Amino acid sequence: MENIYIHIAEQMPSMSKANMKIAKYILENPNTVPFLTADKLAKITKVSHATVVRFATFLGCSGYPELQQYMQNSAQQQLTTTDRLKISKEVYNNEDQGIYDIFLDDISNIKSTFEKLDVKMFKQAVDKLIQSKRVYIVANRSATALGVFLQYYFQFLLDKVELIHSLENVSERLYDLNKDDVVIGISFARYTKSTIQVLEYAKEREASTIAITDNLLSPLIPYADMPLTASSQMPTFIDSFVAPLSLINALIISVGREREEKFQHKLESLEEIWEKFDIFYKK
Repeated sequence: MENIYIHIAEQMPSMSKANMKIAKYILENPNTVPFLTADKLAKITKVSHATVVRFATFLGCSGYPELQQYMQNSAQQQLTTTDRLKISKEVYNNEDQGIYDIFLDDISNIKSTFEKLDVKMFKQAVDKLIQSKRVYIVANRSATALGVFLQYYFQFLLDKVELIHSLENVSERLYDLNKDDVVIGISFARYTKSTIQVLEYAKEREASTIAITDNLLSPLIPYADMPLTASSQMPTFIDSFVAPLSLINALIISVGREREEKFQHKLESLEEIWEKFDIFYKK
């Protein structure tokens, strides 16, 4: 099978309810399911071990080990946008129910993210950010939206924060990067090479590195001193950034709590400027 995930999606119309539960979970978590045992997958999807085995044979495999091997092979291949669009047509084939399913998938992503959160690593990241002289946020393509949001609020809380979303001027901005700086790389499958390259360079320059990415198999992880993962899986052609944004919200609020006194003083000054230039709508 060229890609087991596409094969699973194509078989969904003829699946039983139990098989559908397994299929949907696999498609929503393609980078983690390949490393689950049959018992673990059964427990997560609330079906029996025998049902997982039957699911594998339904797909034409000799058993779960063969299915698992196919999934591990496919996990090394990043699905194209076209592939994901094809999968989404199968998963969200009921127009009305599909709308609710999207919300439910986002709820599941948030739940998965906080259940897997490494609190010790999260606190370490907060401490490093507070101690930093400069913070650089590297985010490209759709992840740029997350980078813009993070940079907008960090600029109120930290001394110097820059957003980098192009390699064209990265050398001029990072030429004196050092151990007092923090570089945050934000990328989700399909991962952008430029984000990985900048994080690798930051590691070489002994800057502290934070990765905000989808799982510990992400190519950002080898270059991250502090990996923070958030589930972004959704069986469609877009990434879900609901859980990553929740993680970023937690990061901003935690940094703000530690810098409260300085932040309050800066905010009071900004309020005067906003009032002077009549920034906000008033009735």
